[in-house]
Amino acid sequence: MNRLHFMTTASFEPTAVTETRLVHEIHRRATALLAEAAARPAVPLDALAQLRDFLVANLSHHHETEDEHLWPRIVAAAPATALALEALSEQHRELDATLDLLAAVAMSDGNADDPAVGAADRRAGSPEGDVRAALHDAAVAVRDTVLSHLAHEEPILFPALRNHVSPAEWEDFSQRVIGTTPPVAGHLMVGFLDEVGTPEEVALVLAGLPEPAHPLLPAMRRHAAEDLRILRGISS
Repeated sequence: MNRLHFMTTASFEPTAVTETRLVHEIHRRATALLAEAAARPAVPLDALAQLRDFLVANLSHHHETEDEHLWPRIVAAAPATALALEALSEQHRELDATLDLLAAVAMSDGNADDPAVGAADRRAGSPEGDVRAALHDAAVAVRDTVLSHLAHEEPILFPALRNHVSPAEWEDFSQRVIGTTPPVAGHLMVGFLDEVGTPEEVALVLAGLPEPAHPLLPAMRRHAAEDLRILRGISS
């Protein structure tokens, strides 16, 4: 598949818009899931910690690469976008503050590995209940900040990607992002991608992965499906 000239058959979007839209949908879905899962007493703390760490790493990396590498490309082609993109970068800094609070939640009550501590003890006022309450509050703040930010960003960014970023420039940027993505629960990215994209769109995104990663995708999908099932409180 030639990623430089691919457009989805459903909407005829440029690759840049398709990939960005899918990443944004993953951010919406993943932040909502963490806020919801933190309030489910039966969801293990280690599952919550994994999703939390995935979100902190990937959201931070996503907006850092936009600020440092994508915005300059757009401004170089369209200087009139500079003020709007700087406003988006300021929102990224606000998101950083909420991510710092989320990352600071200590995901242990001292009894996390004790099989004698069951769901009955996972309630408000217990050590684990306090952890879950703190995580829930921080996750809600991140979710709400992400939703507000994307509502501002997409009307600015999508037209800029269509009009001011060439396919070759996007390919270069996309490969830079892939090459520097933190290796934190990467299987969740594959799992969420399968949920938010069509098979055609998913194939487009995954085509950009390094070749050694492709044989690992079936196992990553199985791992993600199990972890997402646990987070959603769905019985096996």
